[in-house]
Amino acid sequence: MSAQVLRVVAGVLRDAAGRVLLAQRPSGKHLAGLWEFPGGKVESDEATVDALARELREELGIVVESARPLIAAAHDYPDRCIVLDAWEVTAWSGTPVAHEHAALAWAGVDELARVPMPPADLPVAAALRLPERYLITPPLPPGRADDVLHGIERALAAGIRLVQLRLPGWTREQLAPLARHVRDLCHAHGARVLLAADSVLAAVLGLDGIHLPARIAATLSARPLPPGAWVGVSCHDAAELAHAHAIGADFATLSPVHATASHPDREALGWDRFADLAAAARLPVYALGGMEAEDVDEARMSGAQGIAAIGALWPDSPIGPASDSRQSPIA
Repeated sequence: MSAQVLRVVAGVLRDAAGRVLLAQRPSGKHLAGLWEFPGGKVESDEATVDALARELREELGIVVESARPLIAAAHDYPDRCIVLDAWEVTAWSGTPVAHEHAALAWAGVDELARVPMPPADLPVAAALRLPERYLITPPLPPGRADDVLHGIERALAAGIRLVQLRLPGWTREQLAPLARHVRDLCHAHGARVLLAADSVLAAVLGLDGIHLPARIAATLSARPLPPGAWVGVSCHDAAELAHAHAIGADFATLSPVHATASHPDREALGWDRFADLAAAARLPVYALGGMEAEDVDEARMSGAQGIAAIGALWPDSPIGPASDSRQSPIA
């Protein structure tokens, strides 16, 4: 256990171009030279939002007018545990000036993966880079590659920007050509594609990362892909969420929020239990299980990054038995 627990609040400010403000830690301080989201310690008798307003006034010289919770995260250092509560500042007055930091800089969200940051700030950066909706492909059988590809194409046209290619029962030889097409299609739309379970194939094909079932994640002591690639983990309880964080996963799904026909033996969490688990997760968490498209707001209010789903996010396309015996042209 860490000797000291420090509650910290951080603010995420965006400029007109959508870039976020970063502050460089000054020399002589812990983790000097790294870039962080501006903020500071929460006093023992202070509300988090009041600490946010005070710290940004002291550090940047701005007045916070409105803000909303973004993500709560934590990191254990050798001598302390930093519990960081990040808020998105939606309106402020004044011009940010570095009163306490070595420098300030505006960075594009996609640049954050290459910025040297303290470990406690990394989940915040991940949350900013992840969308609110995470599509998981339906479990179509081999020979339905055309339906998979066309469904993903329609989903991308509808705004999906994160896709998990999950096709149980497909061999690598069947999956690889489809995955290449999905990769190219997703990248053309500015979207990312993760492959379920197979980190080797994902790396070989140049996909954006992987999503691990809990049973595979449990066998790992570290993330199976290098920084810069995405690693997601399917979780169902606090222990699995804690392990996902321990191996360096970037995000998790947590299920089932509601009862589902696909997993009738699993007790539904409900939104209250989901919120408790997500608040302690230390990484961004998607709500999964019985989700509907309109559940995004409920999920966000419960501390989720957003929703992950198959049916609710899969466009109106056939996912049952094929109506004819045509083979996919993908080869």
